[in-house]
Amino acid sequence: MTSLRKYFVAGLLVWLPLVATFVVLSFAINLIDRSLLLLPVAYRPETLIGFKVPGLGVILTVMLVMLTGLIAANFFGRKLVGAWEAILSRIPLVRTVYGAVKQITQSLFADASQSFREVVLVEYPRRGMWMLAFVTGDTPKKFKNVVSQDLTNIYVPTTPNPTSGFYLMVPPSDIKRLDIPVEVGLKMILSAGVVNPLDDPIEAEKVAAEIRAKEKQKAKRVK
Repeated sequence: MTSLRKYFVAGLLVWLPLVATFVVLSFAINLIDRSLLLLPVAYRPETLIGFKVPGLGVILTVMLVMLTGLIAANFFGRKLVGAWEAILSRIPLVRTVYGAVKQITQSLFADASQSFREVVLVEYPRRGMWMLAFVTGDTPKKFKNVVSQDLTNIYVPTTPNPTSGFYLMVPPSDIKRLDIPVEVGLKMILSAGVVNPLDDPIEAEKVAAEIRAKEKQKAKRVK
């Protein structure tokens, strides 16, 4: 019975990730495929060729995003985006949501951004309890002056959904810096600690290689 249970669990470990990946990707592709509804009925694939082709909506979405980026990157596009944002900024509820999402998106995807690049430990919600967190930047000087001490911005994510969490401003002495890639911290948070890449020899070697590569890049910048 022990052997049967062992084989059953081993089989689940193979199939569950595959099935979950298939379900998630299928849902995402079907959802994005709805972008084909933007096309006139006469130009939709099912009208032109007589049947639906899965994935064409994904291609259309990627092309639309690329085209938008191409337009927004030039002078005329920047003026157009600026005018559009000026209109949105006059709508009370919309400007709050749009502004917050835009700032988060810029911090995540901007090349020069240093946000979410460092994993730390912080005692939260009380002393003696440690949580993984991410350094997001320097605290505004105005806030530092109010409390008369240096502060660091950190984001404490929740498990298993790291997109929700808490924004904290803490003294640098209250955080323990971890020399690990942010991806490792995210894996541990998403799995609620079940997945521990640092104790896996193969994953640990990958982490070490990433750290060495980052150290080399820092050394080159210093030179």
